[in-house]
Amino acid sequence: MPTILFNKPYGVLSQFTDEGTGHPTLKQFINVPNVYAAGRLDRDSEGLLLLTDDGSLIKNLTDPKQHIEKTYYVLIEGEPTPQKLNQLSSGIQLKDFFTAPALARLIPAPSLPARPKPVTPHGPTHWLEIKLREGKKRQIRHMTAAVGLFTLRIFRTAIGEIQLGDLEVGKWRDVNPKELAKLIAKS
Repeated sequence: MPTILFNKPYGVLSQFTDEGTGHPTLKQFINVPNVYAAGRLDRDSEGLLLLTDDGSLIKNLTDPKQHIEKTYYVLIEGEPTPQKLNQLSSGIQLKDFFTAPALARLIPAPSLPARPKPVTPHGPTHWLEIKLREGKKRQIRHMTAAVGLFTLRIFRTAIGEIQLGDLEVGKWRDVNPKELAKLIAKS
């Protein structure tokens, strides 16, 4: 069963069909039959995306009850005070749910590839590392907004122990058996 790791570019949908949107899809990058994204990154988010033909693995990777941690580098606009970081780490009340506790910490600017659409902040910016064990639609953007921080860029670097590493943007590789075994053991 193929399981692949893809470095999703900015602006690409996490699916193989565009449903009339005109946006690029995984089809332009991946020519592996019968694999599907195990979770999503919204069109404006970048980085690690796993694809597989194993339905139970997809279910386990996307089920928050499995507690598989996903790591993101998040560029925010605003001042990430200790109080705001604590709020993000403790959980945030959003419209219809309370987020699970996450890890949110200030980090130095990571070395990431340039994005085709540059970020244009209007105030001070900082990088956060956020680790989630759930993944509701646009959750990081909603969490940061709830504490008065505006998300400018999201880049996923890891799912469980699988790291994106130095894989180039728009490229993919097979997940090796050792990585897959660790991932399955966690799920």
